[in-house]
Amino acid sequence: MDVLDHRPNSVDKATYRNGMSRLGTSVNVVTTTLAEKRYGFTASAVCSVSDTPPTLLVCINRTSSCFHAFENARHFCVNTLRPGQEDLSELFGGRMPGLERFALGEWHEGFAGVPVLATASVSFDCELTSFVDEATHRVLFGRVVSVRENDEKATLMYCMRRYISG
Repeated sequence: MDVLDHRPNSVDKATYRNGMSRLGTSVNVVTTTLAEKRYGFTASAVCSVSDTPPTLLVCINRTSSCFHAFENARHFCVNTLRPGQEDLSELFGGRMPGLERFALGEWHEGFAGVPVLATASVSFDCELTSFVDEATHRVLFGRVVSVRENDEKATLMYCMRRYISG
């Protein structure tokens, strides 16, 4: 099939970001360790890839202050936040400078010593299987080796640049 090249002019950054803000998503804190030090960041770009074997993906900006840790780590954990944990999202998103990121929350060691948030809605311990660099981000693919679910089933969502309890 031939594809005709009748594309409109390139979409500008503001238009793209405004459009993407309408895609509601869960709020996640992704964690890892490197040289026995904990690292983490807030991510909304997380999704399932497959259930056979259980695999998910997460995107990290390559200019992130903790990118070096994820670039060199073999394991990571996706901790999906619950309503009322907006402060953790802000802290790990870098909007609360001066605080150590793991100062808030109750953290345990998961698979391979990676930090797991005890009060997360759900946590996925992952082993990195591959990655792809695209534009400004790296897409990490992780084989899920453990899932921890909280009895509280609500999940913190983000849409239209605001938190939503869902």
